[in-house]
Amino acid sequence: MKYMKMLREMRGFLVLALTQGFSALGSAMTGYALIVWSYQQEGSALVTALLTVCSYAPYVLMSILAGALTDRWDKKRTLLVCDTLAALTTVAVLVLLKTDHLRIWHMYVINAVNGLMNTVQQPASEVSVTLLTPKEHYQQASAVQSFLNSVNNLLTPVVATAVLTLLGLEAVIIFDLITFAVAFVSLALMDLPKPPERADAKKNVLREARGGLVWLRKNKGILHLILFLAGINLTASMYNAALPALLLPRANGEVLLGTVNTVTGVTMLLGSLVASAWPKPKSRVRIICNTLLLSMGVENLLLALGKNLPVWCLGAFFGWIAIPLMNANLSTVLREGIPVDMQGRVWSARNTLQFFTIPVGYLLGGALVDQVFEPLMAAQGQGSVLVTLFGYGKGSGAAALFLVLWVIGLATCLVFRRDRHIWALEKDMKT
Repeated sequence: MKYMKMLREMRGFLVLALTQGFSALGSAMTGYALIVWSYQQEGSALVTALLTVCSYAPYVLMSILAGALTDRWDKKRTLLVCDTLAALTTVAVLVLLKTDHLRIWHMYVINAVNGLMNTVQQPASEVSVTLLTPKEHYQQASAVQSFLNSVNNLLTPVVATAVLTLLGLEAVIIFDLITFAVAFVSLALMDLPKPPERADAKKNVLREARGGLVWLRKNKGILHLILFLAGINLTASMYNAALPALLLPRANGEVLLGTVNTVTGVTMLLGSLVASAWPKPKSRVRIICNTLLLSMGVENLLLALGKNLPVWCLGAFFGWIAIPLMNANLSTVLREGIPVDMQGRVWSARNTLQFFTIPVGYLLGGALVDQVFEPLMAAQGQGSVLVTLFGYGKGSGAAALFLVLWVIGLATCLVFRRDRHIWALEKDMKT
């Protein structure tokens, strides 16, 4: 009875989350297939990493301004327009592919356009979730989002690899467009609540855009928590840039990469189920810190020193099992701590501060693999200590980088774990 009541109260959110999650699956499959395609074209970790850099650069640079616009604009209309423009870029990829004109630089431009759309779409989506979800269900809503992301992480490598192998890249893109159509129609028919009227809605947009940064400067606990995640994102994005370079050069590399990504998806699915059933904790900050310490302290070490698929999969399990619980508590802290009429601006300021390290990390990860660690490992003799630790041949340089990422990730967690402003959030949430 309790769960039926909760489902009724979260019905609008669930419709939005399920349809947008289905569309995200199509987009993720296209992104995965294009990463495999780009690596096959160039064989370079840096070239592949630049795809993500082009997505995040405009997202980071324009987010603060976009937040002020998002708080002013109708959320439903904003989401519909952004989804449509993103679909048009997918159509452009399909046309270029069909005419045999698709090149890497086309993908850079298209990813940059998508990144620009995300600057407005993401804060509008987050505010919509807040408007559709009763406050007492914020943790469950975050767990549902993590669950859907986990399902996508699970299905993306399996389905994308199968469709790519059997039917080709064109079929992956067509599936992406079908999922977009389902999400678009559902959103168009949805009744989305309006946020409270704002007394400062007529302010200059540039001055208003500063509002998110000003609010964060006054609320150091939220600000320092965001900077903590920025440090984690630096390590995570270097990880993402290096993982294809670790696995794809090996025999059956596509299968290895797909298997590790599938294990990641299954693990996050399990973690999301745990997060959805987890009772309200005494300390959300402690859960955020401990789960990130577990993730950073295990996975990169096993990827660095592992020589076979079972060890890499074990690393993926420990690296991702607690992330949904972390995300659920982080999202709850932010939704409860940020006034709803400020969330668009603060979320956008957060996007700039928390995610600017992602393009930096992808560039660093790709460049370090190609220019530093692979040449370093290629120069080693068969009996050297580095070859004993990380193996020999292409892919061993990426393994060496993962040991560096293990040190960076652990140091980031231990430094921010001692931040008194972050721990002060516990007191603020109880008042």
